[in-house]
Amino acid sequence: MDRRKFMAASIGSILLSKYANAESLLKKNNLIRKNLYSDDIPLKFGDSSLLKLRDDYHHYLFEDFLPFMDKYVIDDKYGGFMCNTDLGGTNINTDKATWTEGRGIWVYSFLYSNFGKEEKYLNIARNSLNLILKTKPKGDDLWPDTISREGNALTPSSKQISGDILVAEGLNEYARASGEWKYWNLAKDIILKCWKIYNNPDYYPGIVTDYQGPDAFPFPGAKIQGVSMIMIITINRMLESQNDPDLEKIISECTDAVINKHFNPEFKLNNELLNHDYSCPNNELSQFVYTGISIETLWPIMERAIKLKDVKLFQIAAERFKRHAEVAWDGVYGGVFRSLNNVDKNLWEVEKLCKVLWAQQEVLNGIMILIEQTGDEWAKNWWFEKMYKYLTDKYLLKQYGYPLWIFYADRKVTFEQKQQNQTIENYHLPRHLMLTYLAIDRIIKNRGKPVWTAAMDTKDRN
Repeated sequence: MDRRKFMAASIGSILLSKYANAESLLKKNNLIRKNLYSDDIPLKFGDSSLLKLRDDYHHYLFEDFLPFMDKYVIDDKYGGFMCNTDLGGTNINTDKATWTEGRGIWVYSFLYSNFGKEEKYLNIARNSLNLILKTKPKGDDLWPDTISREGNALTPSSKQISGDILVAEGLNEYARASGEWKYWNLAKDIILKCWKIYNNPDYYPGIVTDYQGPDAFPFPGAKIQGVSMIMIITINRMLESQNDPDLEKIISECTDAVINKHFNPEFKLNNELLNHDYSCPNNELSQFVYTGISIETLWPIMERAIKLKDVKLFQIAAERFKRHAEVAWDGVYGGVFRSLNNVDKNLWEVEKLCKVLWAQQEVLNGIMILIEQTGDEWAKNWWFEKMYKYLTDKYLLKQYGYPLWIFYADRKVTFEQKQQNQTIENYHLPRHLMLTYLAIDRIIKNRGKPVWTAAMDTKDRN
């Protein structure tokens, strides 16, 4: 057998059979039908029509979220986003967080690039960018956490690098949209600065508020899965614009950390916090699994595997994504919990904001990758259906007479006006709406056929 034929044959040993192609998957489940993708058979995820889903997501984005932002949150005078706004549109205050500015720049730049290139979207991103550049730090300093409506620093940096990385994410997306590549270069400078700070043994990441055990304070130099997550998300997009060995090195190290170091083989879940040398803490933090962050981390690794045409990496990330989603699912009330505070005690965060909207949407983001790439039956005919129904039944505020969605929720997703008046979430919701709309549109145009064989080759990248 020649090498090419051998490699094609060996793909089955590398990738689970359900990822090989649509035909083998259908045979396995006795679902072969003549003319499966013919025009007279409607495309569905479970009982949901893809055409109807695309219309629904268009509505959620263009008739609900964006009009609210235009009317109440976007600051036309000074630029940026006044996210401290209640559901009635009242600005509680006009202070702006640097990290929400970075995320908002990403959202409106991505919106411009992928939904008609409307100049108003790019202007919104540009105005926010110009606002935060007023407080651009020097050297290895970090951006202030909070700025005034006019762009003056109000609070110093908390010394956590996540805010600056989110600024870099926004700058990169703006560079891609506008063609002003100096902002890509600035984004790279920020990433390199943050990576240096993160690798300092004295780096102190602050308090893990999601963990309620006796050792709730991370130690200096802690390695945090959430940092690898935002690095992977940001650098993935930056490398789509141009190759860069420095960024490749960082994203490779972050991917390796998530796959090989944060992963705990004993309970087959990812530890959120590790010692500086990536060893497991010798305290209760060794039992802390931030399920929401793990889910949000693993689907961007699937995207990276697709770009690398790395079959094994995709398989590992996909299976662990499923594992975390399955474990996090609340079998009583539905939805996924965002935080497992102690694995062995099965102690979940159930008291405060345990069913945040973003965690539910991150599950759907990963599900869409599985469906589009592999036609995965677990994702298409079971998990999409139950997650989407849960999301729209529980979180849409239309049933309570308001626009938007419930952003922060208890276990039963009880609507409480006061909880929704804290801040408007300007990133996870629109990102989910845009990514899902685009994925559904591509699936429809491709008549539901998985693109795995087109996106991947059969090269085994050991």
